[in-house]
Amino acid sequence: MSYAHEDEAIKSELDKHLAPLKRMNIIDVWQDQKILAGDVWDDNIAQEIMSSDIILFLVSADFNNSEYIWNIEIQKAMERHAKNEARVIPIILSDCLWMDLPYAILQALPKHGKPISNFKDVDTACLEVVNGIYQVVKYLLNQTN
Repeated sequence: MSYAHEDEAIKSELDKHLAPLKRMNIIDVWQDQKILAGDVWDDNIAQEIMSSDIILFLVSADFNNSEYIWNIEIQKAMERHAKNEARVIPIILSDCLWMDLPYAILQALPKHGKPISNFKDVDTACLEVVNGIYQVVKYLLNQTN
């Protein structure tokens, strides 16, 4: 997951909703909180971006404002997506200008790019996102079989 730390609460909520896919052993979610003391965080993030099959962009104004995300994470992830080495999925967390940014060419979740924060119920929004991710995972698994 590529996200701004200001979006920690919604990231944690979404991660909780991904639990069934984790329990089915079809995904493993990596986030920078898994970096251990003494690890070189930049190396860890780069390694995960370069080895992930699916990269989630948790899009918000804070995400778009992050120099590191903009200059490093988006760049590397979009390059891998363009080479069909990974699938990038933008997940729109909150209202922000994103439709003219590089990742706007990709189908976003929730449907129609409706921000999770605009749903009356966060669980409903997260379920829609997880169902979309699940469809991608099943598709990718079928491609490798």
